[in-house]
Amino acid sequence: MVGKQTDATIYIQKIETALVEVPIVGTSPLICNRMSQKARQELLMPKGRKTAAEKAINLKHSPLDEFRNSPYLLEGAPTLIGVMASAVKGAMMTAALDLPGAKKAQIGRLVYVEGDYLPVYGVPKLFMSVTRSADMNHTPDIRTRAILPEWAVIARIHFVVPMLNTTNILNLLHAAGAVAGIGDWRPEKGKGSYGQFRVANVDDPDLQRIMATGAYQAQYDALYAERPACYDRETEDLLTWFAQESVKRGKA
Repeated sequence: MVGKQTDATIYIQKIETALVEVPIVGTSPLICNRMSQKARQELLMPKGRKTAAEKAINLKHSPLDEFRNSPYLLEGAPTLIGVMASAVKGAMMTAALDLPGAKKAQIGRLVYVEGDYLPVYGVPKLFMSVTRSADMNHTPDIRTRAILPEWAVIARIHFVVPMLNTTNILNLLHAAGAVAGIGDWRPEKGKGSYGQFRVANVDDPDLQRIMATGAYQAQYDALYAERPACYDRETEDLLTWFAQESVKRGKA
């Protein structure tokens, strides 16, 4: 016997998107982490292992070049240096793991940070630090990057309503600045505490000061100075030694 067939109507709630423009101000220094052009070229077309003779001729590191290649550089923007918009969204997704009522994958679908790169305000300094390679032995190395002791970004964030509202976005972004961060050595990776930030108002005095003193020209002058300002004493000592040793070995 065939049962009676009934028509089931599916109701789909209309959704819309909203936009909020949010200033964020760094609460810990931002370390730029763009992969260098040389490293990208090696991935695209590896040269293979260098011989002992090639290693003796060529310097392993060029601190100034590494410093200048570490940030994303923008054209036609109010700043020379940028950060990936996906980094801010990624921080929000990570924060969702620790917040009740929010899921990482869901935030990934419902939130969009406008643009590929966001202009970041702040004056870069040269930062040299010991890093560990991803090989089996975690071989130590010295890496040179640009670091912004003070920084600020204006993020334009689109989100789906009614699933999310402005308060949700601000709370999520605030949590993202505390538990995830952006750039290298951020809290998300476990050990670092760099790249943390807070949500600010447009009239925030720190925001206004950083935007006024850390725009395009200030960043250009700092990045391409003959002798860039060093972030700390350790960096200053290493850079001075490197310059002196390069002269001694005839590689300056």
